[in-house]
Amino acid sequence: MGNQEPKDAETSEKIQASGILQLFASLLTPQSSCKAKVANIIAEVAKNEFMRIPCVDAGLISPLVQLLNSKDQEVLLQTGRALGNICYDSHEGRSAVDQAGGAQIVIDHLRSLCSLTDPANEKLLTVFCGMLMNYSNENDSLQAQLINMGVIPTLVKLLGIHCQNAALTEMCLVAFGNLAELESSKEQFASTNIAEELVKLFKKQIEHDKREMIFEVLAPLAENDAIKLQLVEAGLVECLLEIVQQKVDSDKEDDITELKTGSDLMVLLLLGDESMQKLFEGGKGSVFQRVLSWIPSNNHQLQLAGALAIANFARNDGNCIHMVDNGIVEKLMDLLDRHVEDGNVTVQHAALSALRNLAIPVINKAKMLSAGVTEAVLKFLKSEMPPVQFKLLGTLRMLIDAQAEAAEQLGKNVKLVERLVEWCEAKDHAGVMGESNRLLSALIRHSKSKDVIKTIVQSGGIKHLVTMATSEHVIMQNEALVALALIAALELGTAEKDLESAKLVQILHRLLADERSAPEIKYNSMVLICALMGSESLHKEVQDLAFLDVVSKLRSHENKSVAQQASLTEQRLTVES
Repeated sequence: MGNQEPKDAETSEKIQASGILQLFASLLTPQSSCKAKVANIIAEVAKNEFMRIPCVDAGLISPLVQLLNSKDQEVLLQTGRALGNICYDSHEGRSAVDQAGGAQIVIDHLRSLCSLTDPANEKLLTVFCGMLMNYSNENDSLQAQLINMGVIPTLVKLLGIHCQNAALTEMCLVAFGNLAELESSKEQFASTNIAEELVKLFKKQIEHDKREMIFEVLAPLAENDAIKLQLVEAGLVECLLEIVQQKVDSDKEDDITELKTGSDLMVLLLLGDESMQKLFEGGKGSVFQRVLSWIPSNNHQLQLAGALAIANFARNDGNCIHMVDNGIVEKLMDLLDRHVEDGNVTVQHAALSALRNLAIPVINKAKMLSAGVTEAVLKFLKSEMPPVQFKLLGTLRMLIDAQAEAAEQLGKNVKLVERLVEWCEAKDHAGVMGESNRLLSALIRHSKSKDVIKTIVQSGGIKHLVTMATSEHVIMQNEALVALALIAALELGTAEKDLESAKLVQILHRLLADERSAPEIKYNSMVLICALMGSESLHKEVQDLAFLDVVSKLRSHENKSVAQQASLTEQRLTVES
């Protein structure tokens, strides 16, 4: 189009100078015998982007919209074309049509003409759909207006009746694609039978481009949980599995795209609780079995989708327990093994996500530990990719929860602990930083082991646990305080210097004095103060900071445990002062 512009601009100037546009306005009256021809000329003129605003300025929109009330099919067709072209990519054109009330009239036509399938009528319906598209494309408020006028059920009905007509079908799909981007449209779509219609249409399509068009509508719609379930019930999954089977060994560009789109959509359908459970069928489901077979495949896209699907199936304890008992862990570990060296981050991340979710039920932890999951996961300690680091940490933290032996074994692993301390400083990656801190604390809390504490002190981890006590997340503050209390009880001498230089006592004073600290934070801070009294230098810091004032105030705290702990701590401080 590039070299068109000067010519278009020049033409536009000539037409505007001639004053013919103003003349057209007078020829668009219902009485005029040449109104269809004039509308046709305007439609052609408005293909020139420099002519759209002049058409609006010449007052053509209002008479054109009036002509939408005509009964003459040719007049309607040419008027629809003219308005559609004037609206194309033109803010001024859209505003003028909006003010003249054009959209409602067109939607009413779509409704009343919906069930007529003769070619002339289908052509008119196609033009009207196109006009609404040009009118609302990428304009949220006009799309919302069309949705409020009830355009969605009308278009779904059109699609159902005219699925044999390629041009009209395509128009409907483009319209759905546009409207589905608005959140408010999803509820409306969910109350129609769009899922059924799209799946029916999809089954009939052989051409790649047509299938891609349907995919582009399915993906945004499938973000809605109700529609996910409708798509599953309409048989979309079987279509997707078939695509995967057909395309898995192909290296044609189109087939690779379709395999990716299809398997991604499959994973998306599994994000809804009901649709996921329906497809799991107690682990006996053919869909679940087929997805399972993707994991050992040689196709990276399928391995990825398979691992993500397992992570989605692993969203409740029952499913997790069933999958672990049926050998899923070994499959995921084999998959990870195949990607230790090649650094395929997405597959690593997906497989680790699945393992992390599977490790949540208590009964699975020991089984996964004895299957060697920790060793498999530790192979990725050297990864420099934050998403992989994040999932690796989460998986280990889930696995050692209340597993003392495993926590002790990991906590004495110097390589791991040193890496954790390094990641505790990953300022750019808050997620990795938070998970590293939580794992350090978990290693101490679940092992209650002197050796683990010594390893963490030697690797420089203490200061991070102290910082973690000031986190904005209560759960993390708490985990830090409990770990620090265990350190003070088991290895105070070893940790004393680090606790001092991290200013732990000052931080505890702040936490106790702060009105906003949660009750469990106040409670655990006082437990920790008592535990620190065993160190001469820390004891002195406690005395210097007038803790008694803060603690005695807490004796009247509304939380019974806090009040009780305040009395005990006060006695302890009084005796020792």
